[in-house]
Amino acid sequence: MLENSVGLRVLVVDDECLIADTLALILNRKGFETTAVYSGEKAVEVAIALKPDVLISDVIMKGITGIEAAIRISATLPACRVILFSGNAATNDLLAGAESKGHHFEMLAKPVHPQALLDRLTAARKAS
Repeated sequence: MLENSVGLRVLVVDDECLIADTLALILNRKGFETTAVYSGEKAVEVAIALKPDVLISDVIMKGITGIEAAIRISATLPACRVILFSGNAATNDLLAGAESKGHHFEMLAKPVHPQALLDRLTAARKAS
């Protein structure tokens, strides 16, 4: 188990259920309190109730994008750290649009290696 990982609430979002569920399983096994959801809309809804410390989200999804969900969640929960991931080239344009409006999010390339997420979450725990 990662040092000090217990108690860190993580919300994982991906419209590919297998990816969201697999990441949540890995993180739960490492001691994080992890919940998986499968849309940006559901992420916003669940985040309000769950109050996650970290949001990990795919960017390109049907409905609202991971970036839009992150913006909405950050507005309500400004202390929530956001880590986005994507394998789509269009993500750069979406991210640039968000950054031009003052939103700055961490980005990982898809496929995401679980260790990369664990490293980021360990850093998040140390920062909190």
